[in-house]
Amino acid sequence: MQASHARNSDARPTLGTNNDYHILPATQKQLQFANHIAQRTRTTLPDGVKSDRRKLSRWIDEHKPRARQSRFSEYPSSKQVAFAERLARLRHHDVPHACFRDRTLMSKWIDSHK
Repeated sequence: MQASHARNSDARPTLGTNNDYHILPATQKQLQFANHIAQRTRTTLPDGVKSDRRKLSRWIDEHKPRARQSRFSEYPSSKQVAFAERLARLRHHDVPHACFRDRTLMSKWIDSHK
């Protein structure tokens, strides 16, 4: 006795003609932050951004308030400094003093000592 193996084409998932199966909806935190920005700037969120995480992220980047520039704006963050100091201890090196005044230099030093 042989079992017949019928193919059921309805059992396979179909992706359709559009290629949007990879689009992720915006997170709750993103939506809260975007709504906060929209209220502060008296703008509205465009159609379709709430259902696409990437689009909402781009909208947030374009509309979020810019950080104020100060004399410390180019200094590395405390997390950068802590990570660099930890790397320096592990590698038995010193972090150059110039790195503590320039976030770009600190980033380059970290990248070269990972």
